[in-house]
Amino acid sequence: MSGSVLVVEDDEALRDALGQTLDLAGFNPVLASSFIVAKDHIQPDFEGVVLSDMRMPGRDGLFLLKHARSVDPDLPVILLTGEGDIPTAVGAISKGAFDFLEKPCSNDVLVETVERALKARALIIENRQLKAMVVRGDAAERLIFGKSEKVAALRDHVRRLAAVDEPVLIEGAPGAGIDKVAEVTHRLSARASQPFVKVAAAGLSPDQLTYKVSESRGGTLYLDQVTALPPETQFALIDVLDGAEDTRIFAGTFTSADTTRFNPDLHYRLEALRLRIPALKERPEDIPVLFRHYVLQASEQTGVAHPEISEEVIAGLMAQDWPGNSRALMNAATRFVLGLGTEPDEEDMGLVEKLARVERALLVEGLRRHDGNASLTAEHFKIPRKTLYDKFTKYGIKPKTYR
Repeated sequence: MSGSVLVVEDDEALRDALGQTLDLAGFNPVLASSFIVAKDHIQPDFEGVVLSDMRMPGRDGLFLLKHARSVDPDLPVILLTGEGDIPTAVGAISKGAFDFLEKPCSNDVLVETVERALKARALIIENRQLKAMVVRGDAAERLIFGKSEKVAALRDHVRRLAAVDEPVLIEGAPGAGIDKVAEVTHRLSARASQPFVKVAAAGLSPDQLTYKVSESRGGTLYLDQVTALPPETQFALIDVLDGAEDTRIFAGTFTSADTTRFNPDLHYRLEALRLRIPALKERPEDIPVLFRHYVLQASEQTGVAHPEISEEVIAGLMAQDWPGNSRALMNAATRFVLGLGTEPDEEDMGLVEKLARVERALLVEGLRRHDGNASLTAEHFKIPRKTLYDKFTKYGIKPKTYR
């Protein structure tokens, strides 16, 4: 994995050797000969970790640790120790040091320790960014998570529709968060300070519709699964859309919904402004972002310590088809926080998910057998290297993990 490592070491030869080792391992070493040189890099927004010698002229590694924790208590600091410094280094762990390494240490141990520290740092930074989104003013940015182009386009579409005071038809697969997108659109609109009322369309009578329209006057009425409206209520809704009531109508429906019994006139009125939510399988790069958000959310709700999310966990998630979309991923995050794993029950999985799980397991086994060598793995499976790397991308598999 890549990442910045601030190396603080007064011995020039050792400092250069550490920098070279980290550089060859794919990290970005930043070399400093003393605390004075290093301190300007130690900031709350520094996304890397610190590797510091304990014994240095002037300000030593323990002073650096104390300073780093005063600037950012979550910044991982790894201490390099001599044989006689081990008891002191062990004590430094209780003061917040991430770990210590005894000199001389092997390159493998150094790289493994730095990788662990960078993973911890990346999780901290990501959690901070997620929490920062909650307090920013753009509801689309705060509440519609993902980094894919499809989600960016969805957020832009939501912002544009929020500015148009007309009915909107919102479509998506089960579990895609149709009601959430409806509420975000309302929050971005000129009606944001007025009521947002949600009601299930199935079984809704004309009188109940009239009451809900009145309840949401000045704001927005969201009809969940609008195609399930009884026929007489469909006619009443047409009258609402044609009338002068000061209520904006949002209608939600599954993309697979049966529209054969839906009033064509009402359908045409609603679909003039249509918003489609892309399914999770169309934007797999959003799975890690959403899962980490849901894990953070579940940890806070259950009071359970935030578990480490390994690359193996993410790769397993990306191998699934997620027909239940964001809702299913949220359930998986809750199971993960509670120590119950992330996999759905076998009987709940579709054929595509079962085949993907088998294919991913075979790829991982092939990499393990060949010590992470992608070329040998491609030969083993008798497929082109490009095809193999496409599959690695699909399943979130990183060959170097198995070296």
